Amino acid sequence: MTEICLIPGDGIGQEVIPETGRVLIRLCPDIRFTYAEAGWACFRRTGKALPEATLLAVAQADATLFGATQSPTDGRVGGYRSPILQLRRHFDLYANLRPAKALLPYHPPVDLLIVRENTEGLYIREEESDGEIALAHRRITRRASERVARVAFWYARSRAPQRDRPPLVTIIHKANVLPLTDGLFRSVALNVAQQYPDVQVEELLVDAAAMWLVKDPTRFDVLLAPNLYGDILSDLVAGLVGGLGVTPSANVGDGRVALFEPVHGSAPDIAGEGVANPIAAFLSGAMALDHLGREEEALRLRNAILAALHAGHLPRDLGGHASTIEFTEAVLLALS
Repeated sequence: MTEICLIPGDGIGQEVIPETGRVLIRLCPDIRFTYAEAGWACFRRTGKALPEATLLAVAQADATLFGATQSPTDGRVGGYRSPILQLRRHFDLYANLRPAKALLPYHPPVDLLIVRENTEGLYIREEESDGEIALAHRRITRRASERVARVAFWYARSRAPQRDRPPLVTIIHKANVLPLTDGLFRSVALNVAQQYPDVQVEELLVDAAAMWLVKDPTRFDVLLAPNLYGDILSDLVAGLVGGLGVTPSANVGDGRVALFEPVHGSAPDIAGEGVANPIAAFLSGAMALDHLGREEEALRLRNAILAALHAGHLPRDLGGHASTIEFTEAVLLALS
């Protein structure tokens, strides 16, 4: 029995994650779901944004689907910490995988994967200020850089059979300005590259990479980036393939736990209206199926999404009028 933990969270997560559950159970009737809480609404009700029961549920599940969480609207609130950052750190999910692939013919023929270091950089959230000068600490370590580089080169090699060109890893950095921190990330990644002679390697400064992603995104295969750069560039790439509503992600490490989430946030401006695009959540579900060794079901899901789109069932953010439930029904019809 495969167990998947569903954490809808806040905002549109409460809409797209249950619909993803409907699709997954159609594909895999043997799946058992557990539900857990996290987020701002959970914090307001219980005083905890990530309860211990949720950590236990994630630890016991074969995979977890996470929706979105809403940040406090009035700035920092004592005791509140981002649940997704806590989950990544608690389970040492050090690699954030963000694939981007064109779904509609009017999008550029993008098919790439951003592998983002997930545990350090500026996202350690160590800041200080005296009101006049504010400082943010940035941490890059050899250990974290090496292990995420290995993930990037492994995925480049594994993607190669589906592509008609040699695998390529592009190392993203700004070592010309940050020679110690980005310099360490760069040198470690280049050392790892020597262990993968079948994988081509190049390096780009992050600003040049942003330009080339807009000018010719088809030149890329796997991009390896420190935390902040990977976060920003993955949103840029999402804009090339239809937006955050079609962009999935995975958080993985060396342990058993793996967490999958749509890249979009809680979208409070449309929450509760039934118009959220569930594709990013569905594709995150497909990544979970791949992780669980159910590649055939994952392929069926991706093909069903394409069939629904090509039949004209476009969510609002893709220029159509299909509601969340209507698009789900179109995918379920394609699966049948």
